[in-house]
Amino acid sequence: MNYPDSVQFLYSLGNEIKTAKLGLERIRAVLQALSRPQDRLRFVHVAGTNGKGSTCAMIESALRAAARRTGLFTSPHLAEPTERIRIDGGPISADCFAQAFDRVHAANSLDNHTTYFETVTAMALLVFAEERVDMVVLEVGLGGRLDATNVVSPELCVITPVDFDHEAFLGKSLESIAGEKAGILKPGVPAVFARQRPEAAQVLDRRAAELSIPVSRTADWLVCDLDIDPRGSRFRLTGERDLRLTCPLAGEHQVENAVTAAVALACLGIADSAIEDGIARARWPGRLERVSERPEIILDGAHNPAGARALAAYIDRFYGRRTVRLIYGAMRDKAIDEISGILFPRAQQVIVTAPQQARALAPEALRDIGAHPGVRTAPTLRAALALVQDASPDDVVFITGSLFLVAEARAILTSTTH
Repeated sequence: MNYPDSVQFLYSLGNEIKTAKLGLERIRAVLQALSRPQDRLRFVHVAGTNGKGSTCAMIESALRAAARRTGLFTSPHLAEPTERIRIDGGPISADCFAQAFDRVHAANSLDNHTTYFETVTAMALLVFAEERVDMVVLEVGLGGRLDATNVVSPELCVITPVDFDHEAFLGKSLESIAGEKAGILKPGVPAVFARQRPEAAQVLDRRAAELSIPVSRTADWLVCDLDIDPRGSRFRLTGERDLRLTCPLAGEHQVENAVTAAVALACLGIADSAIEDGIARARWPGRLERVSERPEIILDGAHNPAGARALAAYIDRFYGRRTVRLIYGAMRDKAIDEISGILFPRAQQVIVTAPQQARALAPEALRDIGAHPGVRTAPTLRAALALVQDASPDDVVFITGSLFLVAEARAILTSTTH
């Protein structure tokens, strides 16, 4: 198939979350038919609820700064599926994507085809093996224990903060969700744990003890001389190393992600200079990304309660005295009442809309769930943007909720693709 046909076939498999079939049987069978490309690769395996994508981006950037040839596998994408599979920081070509799809598709069982996410995971492992990358930074898609990425033998496991999301698949308690994330841990493989809520920490620590694995915890490192502004942060990190870090990713929560990345890189033996340089050069679009200055327009994929709390803290810290306008759209399976309760009170104007996706919640339903005296509805993002055209140069507009909405906004508001 050519690239458009391969993408269309993937989409025909159904939404990767809604139609997820957790389990490793299909992915193992396909990889076996492809001569087990994962066995020829070295991995950093990263799970967590929030921050894992940013953490992966910083780890990969620093590995490149250390002159390593890198593979990076993340999800979801913002504009094109090729973004999920990156070599040395750049997405693979459309032709490479289509060729990898053809080979994985041909290796599939006719009556038990891999899912969307499983197919792209197998494609990534095949491409990385054939490109002979030195290290793959592999982001878990959903959970960990039964996620398609959990077929690899990593050199390091990393778990970013665990919180509530995808409860229908992972369980309705923090302990059960943490148990699924802990499923990536392997005997004899070192792990890095970000700061965790107590319920999650107990589960992760217990599993690590059962496997007798060494754990490095970000809580054992000290952040000092912290200077944080709307565009990022600078701080000194001391522990086994003494690092001076500049994190270009906005938000106080990114400090913990940068610390997690730095601790992981230290465990891998990466030099201080490469850690510092790589984190300073990291990019992760669609997360507190400013795409306009006057007025400021900021995109952020706050699609679960933890993400909403991080965005709320950012607004409180840097925009508490400014007029905040919020454009919000979400999928039906999200905790809309909790997220809107966190975000809507911080805005003088709220416009609810819907991304162009079948699973999107109708703006009218969003309006009824998220009470706000200034709420308005807009059928599309373009219509929502028209409602903020009267924003003054000192106002700030946040476009948030679903990453699908963020992707649409990037396409409309920027000419830069990543």
